[in-house]
Amino acid sequence: MKRLNILIWHIHGSYLNSLARIEHNWYLPVKPGCPEGYMGRGTTFDMPEYMREVPAELVRDVHLDLVICQTPKNYFEDRFEILSAEQRGLPVIYLEHNTPKPHACDTRHPVDDPEVLLVHVSNYNRLMWDNGRTPTLVIEHSVANDPDIRYNGYRDHGITVVNGMQKRPRIAGYDLFLRAREELPLVAVGMETELFDGLGDIPYRDLHRFIADYRFLFSPMRYTSLPLAVIEAMTIGMPVVALATTELPGVISHGEHGYISCNIDELIEHMRFLLANREEAVRLGSNARAVAQERFGLERFVRDWNRAFALITPPA
Repeated sequence: MKRLNILIWHIHGSYLNSLARIEHNWYLPVKPGCPEGYMGRGTTFDMPEYMREVPAELVRDVHLDLVICQTPKNYFEDRFEILSAEQRGLPVIYLEHNTPKPHACDTRHPVDDPEVLLVHVSNYNRLMWDNGRTPTLVIEHSVANDPDIRYNGYRDHGITVVNGMQKRPRIAGYDLFLRAREELPLVAVGMETELFDGLGDIPYRDLHRFIADYRFLFSPMRYTSLPLAVIEAMTIGMPVVALATTELPGVISHGEHGYISCNIDELIEHMRFLLANREEAVRLGSNARAVAQERFGLERFVRDWNRAFALITPPA
């Protein structure tokens, strides 16, 4: 397809890092002080040159083909603030990263427009949102890890990768992490994890090499889209221990790629087993990597997104 000029706000850095592998001309609006959505390329990601920053007040002078919104603020406020009247008539994709809140089944999506394409990141999300009149498509995640990084699991500790867990304690499973940490050698990395004796933020370019030494990834998330940390771990060949909620039962087979359960006591026992049995952890991680390569590979991700672009933009 033709190379498109696409405006997108920086909302989820790890996801943006995957989108950056799709070779179009991307424009990231920036504002002084980097308010939400306006931090541009960021400092912890290695973005290609075609991911360009543009001052928000100059966006209206850029020739665009498509606008991607990712939050209600992007959709209802930001695009009206920084786009010209002509640009506001461009095709719009709303990329929905989140599960519906406050109610899992009865929450209407804020976008209700048959001219917008609503892209969900998991089949669970599309199933649970009330999408109204808006046409929907599912594009599952991918991650742009360094392909040379491989899990080794030599360190007799588990690791949890999460940002700001304590700010959304029930959803992110903060209580479950603390409970498991009382019984097992378990550490957390991510923004603000240092506030509960974690290791703090690690730049994305260094993250996967760092976690590869740990025996397993523990994901305590109760209710969220399929966590990118899970896919990143699987991609490097790391076994995952996680709650059997949302999309995860369709991704991780219990005892084959890791362990899933809604029983935290059972998960703690599985983590204890992996700490004592590195060879089994390696076997599970190898199986997990095979799934990640097939289901969450970048080639599939790029193909799916280009299909979405072709659906909503006029033919060349």
